[in-house]
Amino acid sequence: MSKRDIELFIFDAYVAILKIEYISKEFSNAQDLLHDFKSWDSVIREFEIIGEASKHMIKNRLLDKKFQTIVDFRNIIIHEYFGIEPDEVYDIINNDLKNFKEIIVDMINNIENNLKIELIESFVEDNRYLEFVVIKLEEFSNG
Repeated sequence: MSKRDIELFIFDAYVAILKIEYISKEFSNAQDLLHDFKSWDSVIREFEIIGEASKHMIKNRLLDKKFQTIVDFRNIIIHEYFGIEPDEVYDIINNDLKNFKEIIVDMINNIENNLKIELIESFVEDNRYLEFVVIKLEEFSNG
């Protein structure tokens, strides 16, 4: 496996958060989200990405060890898939994701500007079909 630049994991987490926010805004409760299998599976996959990215950010000391709970949640999702509590997922979306997003945004803002622009361009290209992601990524270039 090739070694990825740690900054890529920061953007992976950010894009995953944006996707969860976009998908979950259509649902007013956990059961409705759960019963829309495409949305549920998408949200779960994005949480897996956030957990994996967080593992690498903790390892590289970009995130404090207290964020190990995110990695642990990812492990539960992957290894106990049918044991996932929909209310817990919905609660995390509505109560924890915003705070984590703020931390990730701060990390992006602290990336050296030339590298940040290069990464934004790459992620914009990879997500060009997702206008809501492209708009949010381009805000870093304009701000």
